Amino acid sequence: MIFQPAIIALLLASLVCVALLVAATPYAIDIVRHWNIASGSEKQLVLERRTYLLSTLLGFIFATQLVALLLFVFNAEKMSAMFVGAMCAVGTLNVNVFGFPALIAQIVVFFLASSWLVVNHLDTRAPDYPLVKVKYVLLLCLLPLLLVSAVLQLRYFLGLKADVITSCCGSLFSEDAKGLGGDAAAAAPLPAMIAFYAALALAAGTAWFYRIKQRGAYLVAPFSAIGFAVGMAGILAFVSLYIYEHPHHHCPFCVLKPDYSYQGYWLYLPLFIATAAGLGVGAIQPFARISSLTAIAPAIARRLATLSAFMWALFAAVASFMIFNSNLVLLEG
Repeated sequence: MIFQPAIIALLLASLVCVALLVAATPYAIDIVRHWNIASGSEKQLVLERRTYLLSTLLGFIFATQLVALLLFVFNAEKMSAMFVGAMCAVGTLNVNVFGFPALIAQIVVFFLASSWLVVNHLDTRAPDYPLVKVKYVLLLCLLPLLLVSAVLQLRYFLGLKADVITSCCGSLFSEDAKGLGGDAAAAAPLPAMIAFYAALALAAGTAWFYRIKQRGAYLVAPFSAIGFAVGMAGILAFVSLYIYEHPHHHCPFCVLKPDYSYQGYWLYLPLFIATAAGLGVGAIQPFARISSLTAIAPAIARRLATLSAFMWALFAAVASFMIFNSNLVLLEG
């Protein structure tokens, strides 16, 4: 199992990223301890040259983590044909106890990595690099999480056995299932739709309001996080039903299958981009009052807010198209 090309690519990417981060840690600590942009000492010149190299390296590492999430889910879906009882990625992730924790850790890393990239971009736009210490402290805080994610992924892939009989998505995402998946699947369609579109409207509206008025910046990130949670719940509760045209099939992974024309990717890509952009707006705000960033930070935040609002609107439009294009009738007129 572990010799599947996608698994090898994921493990290599994960292990190389972690190895590079561990190797960079002593330099990051040195920068945090001794960085002083006002100094003209030889030590400061060495640190400045080093931070250019590290920023480029870390940008590559975190960008790799963004792509790794997509490949992880795509690979889980493709491998479902190899396990007895698996109908989609759920069965693959259920082969052992590390599957879903590895996926959740990868999602968390995705959003934290995207926020770090935003902070790094903001820092590089200023002439005095005011966030150098901040971003390397954040790096040191992120390293344990990246290590946990890499270990979970390794344990998951090492534990894949072809002779294991796994469970299908119906055991997790049905009205009778226990847990959050079962609760979302059991939600009544009309209240779920109202909550879904209300959360998307708040997330998009908050981002657009900041884009126009430059106010409410600290609300963009939390409403984006809420929009992500409610958006995922909405896919589970009713959007997936319209895609499958089946009133009891709530799986959020089967929508990625070629049987349904890969429609899930049209939902998940704007949802994740909208959330990441909204969280990026929030990541910028603590530094917006720094003198060298007073003009730069709002400009970057507005661009991110515009992207977030557009992607929330696109996500809502795609979900609505799938609903209106379906032959399933959940709500009686």
